[in-house]
Amino acid sequence: MSAEAHTSTEYIKHHLEHLTYGQMPDGTWAIAQNAEQAREMGFMSVNLDTMVFSIVLGVLFLYLFHLVAKRATASVPGSMQNFVEWVVEFVDNSVRGSFTGRNPMVAPLALTLFAWIFLMNAMDLLPVDWLPGLAVAMGIPFMKVVPTTDPNATFGMSIGVFLMVLYYSIKIKGIGGFVGELTLQPFGKWGMPANLLLEGVNLIAKPVSLALRLFGNMYAGEMIFILIAIMFSGGAVLALTGGVLQWAWAVFHILIITLQAFIFMILTIVYLDMAHQEHH
Repeated sequence: MSAEAHTSTEYIKHHLEHLTYGQMPDGTWAIAQNAEQAREMGFMSVNLDTMVFSIVLGVLFLYLFHLVAKRATASVPGSMQNFVEWVVEFVDNSVRGSFTGRNPMVAPLALTLFAWIFLMNAMDLLPVDWLPGLAVAMGIPFMKVVPTTDPNATFGMSIGVFLMVLYYSIKIKGIGGFVGELTLQPFGKWGMPANLLLEGVNLIAKPVSLALRLFGNMYAGEMIFILIAIMFSGGAVLALTGGVLQWAWAVFHILIITLQAFIFMILTIVYLDMAHQEHH
């Protein structure tokens, strides 16, 4: 797969299409060969590329950290142990600075989210044609390699965080306390409808903002890489310009992928801290 083999529009559409598996209108199960078939599958379909890459990267994170922990030494540590210890200390300091309650689950959750999201975001640094081109050569029609450019993945993570916020809100404050926060603040019992509207919107906005912020930033970054890649089919001057832009955007994008992982992590910590407080 290369930009020269397609028009610019076809090239962009191909790189933005997921490898979708689902049930066709005739009842058969198949992999969608185009966007129309993917839409026909409806809600009961799976983006296989998102699932595979997110699971593989999650397993990679667990394996590397487990391996380092197993081989950790009190003497002179290796470079990998130094790096892992730095990441753990960074996350631990973030939790200490933003979470005022007592919950041993928060720090491991924060570490998992930060490392996992960072690895998924970092897939955007691979040249846009490498894995999709390999997939086409193997007979696979589509391949999106950045799981966080799929709103299904970002909403899945944010909904998981949201359910934990609800769980700890009810566990710490009780059903009455949680309902009271939604209905009695900030205007008291006489402003109950307004309270419920304002607090309800504020509650629902948490998972939506988490998901859309991560998805929007990563999708935009991926689109820029694709647009720059199109320049390589426009002659020597454009190809040279595209190479410089690709390198410059990749360097800048390292900051973006790290920042987005950090923001998701820190907002999760803050939301869980709010769930552990009597008032917010």
